[in-house]
Amino acid sequence: MATYKEIFGTNIEVLASDPANPVEGQVWYNSTDNVVKGAVLQAAAWATGGNLNTARRALPGAGTRDAGLVFGGNPDTPLTAIANTESYNGSAWTEVNDLNTARSSFAGTGTPTSALGIAGFNPATGPTYQVTNVESWNGTSWTEITDIGTARYSLAAAGVDNTSALVFGGATPPTTTKAETESWNGSAWTEVNDLGTSRYALGGAGTQTSALAFGGYNSSPLNADVTLTESWNGTSWTEVNDMNIAHRQVGRAGTDNTSVLAFGGVPPSPPGMTNTEEWDGTSWTEVADLNSAQRSQGSSGTTTAALSAGGGVPVVNTTQEWTGVTVVPATFTDS
Repeated sequence: MATYKEIFGTNIEVLASDPANPVEGQVWYNSTDNVVKGAVLQAAAWATGGNLNTARRALPGAGTRDAGLVFGGNPDTPLTAIANTESYNGSAWTEVNDLNTARSSFAGTGTPTSALGIAGFNPATGPTYQVTNVESWNGTSWTEITDIGTARYSLAAAGVDNTSALVFGGATPPTTTKAETESWNGSAWTEVNDLGTSRYALGGAGTQTSALAFGGYNSSPLNADVTLTESWNGTSWTEVNDMNIAHRQVGRAGTDNTSVLAFGGVPPSPPGMTNTEEWDGTSWTEVADLNSAQRSQGSSGTTTAALSAGGGVPVVNTTQEWTGVTVVPATFTDS
């Protein structure tokens, strides 16, 4: 029988501890544990996280899987919005300072210490309800800052912190879809090139200069769910490959227009769907489903580590945590 060295041209490494970043197929002898180990792929999956303190839907999220922020939303009462903000540490949610203006169906982006809450739906403003208000989060409290130019709700956003963001799409009552895109530089909003197709309840992820807009409702015909995807290069939107399934009110995570995760949403209704799709810069691929259906949830993170919190009809307080495909150490056995 051939030896390991004869097959691979080298002896098995002897290490006192497992390597920090093993490569798939790597083999080593752990001299502390006295076992032979190798690096194997672990499939992507959703897992249960800590529950929100306040169940709600139509809320945005910011941050990462292990350090998240959600704010505002609808507690499942018609024409109602709340201002509650909660922070996540990877296992539990903590109530922190409220928004100044209660709202739902709005956009959010940033980090747990530097976030934005943008426009949305506030029934207290009547009779049209949509607002232009923008609030900035500094890790402790919310501050009213410069309004966006076009009032709307069910819009999408992309951005890295409270000084750099992009908002796009949305609607005004009753269901007039918007294509307007606005860019934030930390002090002012600037109207830039519109989406190619106006829509609302769409997903958005990425940065001010590299974003993705996907799914949503299209106005032609009215309230048609779409699979349409558009990519932003910092100047203009370009239509790219469609999603596999039409989603609206979808959860989203991602770092730029080449790496995005979309999960949940509707149809069907009311609880939502479990489908998860990953965008690699060229096409969408179906990956592991959510453990339970969610829609209009707070969401954040990346394609390898994402967060989905709240949402649903009726509303839920559940949280799901996404871990993408990873390479992990495994002990070799005789069986």
